[in-house]
Amino acid sequence: MTPAELEREVLAIVADPALTKGDRAQAAGRFVMEALDRGAIRVASPLPRASADAPSQWTVHAWVKQGILLFFQNETVEDVIAGPLRFRDKVPMKTELAAAGVRVVPPGVARFGSFLEPGVILMPGYVNVGAYVGAGSMVDTWATVGSCAQVGKGVHLSGGVGIGGVLEPPQAAPVIIEDHAFLGSRSIVVEGVMVEEGAVLGANTVLTASTPIIDVTGATPVVTKGRVPRGSVVIPGTWPKAFPAGTFQVPCALIIGRRKESTDKKTSLESALREHDVAV
Repeated sequence: MTPAELEREVLAIVADPALTKGDRAQAAGRFVMEALDRGAIRVASPLPRASADAPSQWTVHAWVKQGILLFFQNETVEDVIAGPLRFRDKVPMKTELAAAGVRVVPPGVARFGSFLEPGVILMPGYVNVGAYVGAGSMVDTWATVGSCAQVGKGVHLSGGVGIGGVLEPPQAAPVIIEDHAFLGSRSIVVEGVMVEEGAVLGANTVLTASTPIIDVTGATPVVTKGRVPRGSVVIPGTWPKAFPAGTFQVPCALIIGRRKESTDKKTSLESALREHDVAV
């Protein structure tokens, strides 16, 4: 079944509630999960840039998430055995890791229906269903990549990083971490926030859809939400907000600099961290 045929099948099933339980829905859900697992489809994909300097844009394929939900609605919980480890779930773990060209360090887990490009290293972390992790990326110890999150090539998710997931509503944008970004230890990105190419998040930076992201590199602060611009160096901060009981400091993220363009991404990253004294 081609992706276009699979999309039509999923949409036909979800349009009729009477069809969402049963053999047809189960088959469609399994086809979607298998296609996700081998990278034939993905939950969201980048659109061509209008120009080299234009902000990146992504499109969400809601029908893919609807297909994942069909899978969950029609599968039973079963015992899963991995060497001495025992699990009980509806979704098995990924297999054929050698053929995929990835490294998974025990007890790291990538669920069936996630996709890891060649060169990915998964330490004892977790990659959930529908997620996509690009070539050469590192998911470090106890880092988690939530359901349907999209992680680009050459990304480093440091220890304990939390990338949020989303399955419902189907049209909701997932978290997107673009190529060559670096997320410092214990940083958290949730609620569909986008971290653009080459950005650096310092340790403990927390980004939600409502977190103010304040560029303090100019004469006056510039406040945005939901997106970290390309090449930004970001640290956690606070700013004052008035409440009926008084004015208090609430969390924000501060853009304190820019990562220099370099053909050597690793050198560029190390320089950015030293220059701006960013903890990772």
